[in-house]
Amino acid sequence: MSHRQVLEALSGLLLGLFVAVLSSTVVSNALPRILTDLHGGESAYTWVVTAALLSITAATPLWGKLSDLVSKKLLVQIAMVIYVLSSALAGLSQSIGMLIFCRVLQGIGAGGVIALGQICLAAMVPPRERGRYSGYFGAVFALATIGGPLIGGVIVDTSWLGWRWCFYVGIPFAVIAILVLQRTLKFPDAPARKPKIDYLGAVLITAAVSLLMIWISLAGKNYDWASWQTAAMVGGGLVLAALFVAVEKRAAEPLIPLDLFRHRTVALAALASAFVGVGMYGTTTFLGQYFQLAKEKTPTQAGLLTLPMILGLAVSSTVAGKLITKYGKWKGFLVAGTVLLAAGLGLLGTARADSSYALLALYMAVAGVGLGLTSQNLVLAVQNTVPRNELGAASSVVTFFRTMGGAMGVSALGALLGHKVASYTAENFAKAGIPVSGAGGDGIPDLHKLPAQIVPLITDAFGHGVGTVFLIAAPFAVVGFLLVLFIREVPLRTTNEAAAAPAAKTAELVAD
Repeated sequence: MSHRQVLEALSGLLLGLFVAVLSSTVVSNALPRILTDLHGGESAYTWVVTAALLSITAATPLWGKLSDLVSKKLLVQIAMVIYVLSSALAGLSQSIGMLIFCRVLQGIGAGGVIALGQICLAAMVPPRERGRYSGYFGAVFALATIGGPLIGGVIVDTSWLGWRWCFYVGIPFAVIAILVLQRTLKFPDAPARKPKIDYLGAVLITAAVSLLMIWISLAGKNYDWASWQTAAMVGGGLVLAALFVAVEKRAAEPLIPLDLFRHRTVALAALASAFVGVGMYGTTTFLGQYFQLAKEKTPTQAGLLTLPMILGLAVSSTVAGKLITKYGKWKGFLVAGTVLLAAGLGLLGTARADSSYALLALYMAVAGVGLGLTSQNLVLAVQNTVPRNELGAASSVVTFFRTMGGAMGVSALGALLGHKVASYTAENFAKAGIPVSGAGGDGIPDLHKLPAQIVPLITDAFGHGVGTVFLIAAPFAVVGFLLVLFIREVPLRTTNEAAAAPAAKTAELVAD
């Protein structure tokens, strides 16, 4: 396929990726307003985000496994239909519970689009040429991340629209993507195989991750960290995880083929993705909250203020993709990316309500460049390692671990943020001689409705709290850096034929 033919085939996938990423970013700056209307607190804030991440986590390996068995084109279109229906329902939500349920459905559809986009690219383009196209994926990801908060902010700030249009706005793009995919995405007919879906594995991994996330969200608030509830939930999560491994060993078509982890690159890249996911989803989740509740900015302004991070991500992913295609080397970008991500998060850990925006912009740009150098290239490293008939499962494993790390990280960091904000608020109120009840409850505050003398106390608490969250997230990126160091760099293959896969595997085993 010529460069133009590949771009035509990818046009629908890139539009679908834009819509899928938009589904999460468009609500990031609108969430404080949404939860104020639906009477949700800090735990609801994180669960609206993590519910979608959790369903992406559970659905990603299922989509990946299906892509090795049935039509990739059909699967992408089904994922887009699920997204359209769930978005329409989310816009009709009348309670936090209904919104969270709809976000779960959105995550299933969006997860399919994100995972299958990378899988389709891998099926069309050999690894050596894949870097330049992965750069396009990174650029579209950045564009959706840029446009999402801005679109969401404008919608929320426009009185005759309202926050419900944050969910409706992506539907036309999704419909267009389905039509474009029908015309442009073409794969040769593959031998028919009857899919054997590992439903039990999907249920077990979802239950294990969900139980641990619920524990993280409630521990320290509804019960002590050292309590029987903690023992029951952690123990139950580990038992479910062990059962999942046992089921995968016996499944005819396992959700996550355990043999994949015999590849050193797959195992290390998957673990590194989990730790990178904490930084990726943590920054996008809490930066909007910081600018609105610590800097007193509108949702639209909050979206504009996060541009340095997104521009850093877009530029670095595009440039890195072209350099990888030109020179065939990729490990150096992973090492540099994890270092910059750790440094950016550590620097953002110094953020307070009165922090200089010039410094914050620099710190966000550093973190953004780090994310741009790591997220797509970890997938590329794995795709270069496995045989063609395992591309779907292997690619989805990296996405699975990234979203699982992001979901659990956001849940844990959100719980920490709620605890820190409550603690700092109590300290500020005590110093000012104001009863803590004057804060107006433990929900997301509406700063415009609070007494003027209370607002600085609340903004200071949120600024300090979000800074603490970023500081805690930085060591996760450091662990990602250490894991990346041990990945062996295998030259990128110049062909996509199945026969080339054993050569890559042999090269990796020889290197080990």
